[in-house]
Amino acid sequence: MKIRKTEINGNETNIFIYENKKEDYFVVSIPEIEWSIFFTYEEEKEPLLRKMSDSLSKALSENESDEVAKRIYQWTREM
Repeated sequence: MKIRKTEINGNETNIFIYENKKEDYFVVSIPEIEWSIFFTYEEEKEPLLRKMSDSLSKALSENESDEVAKRIYQWTREM
């Protein structure tokens, strides 16, 4: 599991990223805003970004949810 730090709502927040290489998927969690998501390696970039952003927008502003979704996508592709 990797832990990344980012700023959300003006506070430094931990984002937990679990990668299961054997079964080709990720689980990402942000406990501070009670948010998590599961996705596979095969999911396409744009639909995945939209899925994450839409889900995050329930707890964050639209701009912030888009930025956090992009960061998560980048971090999971670096792993």
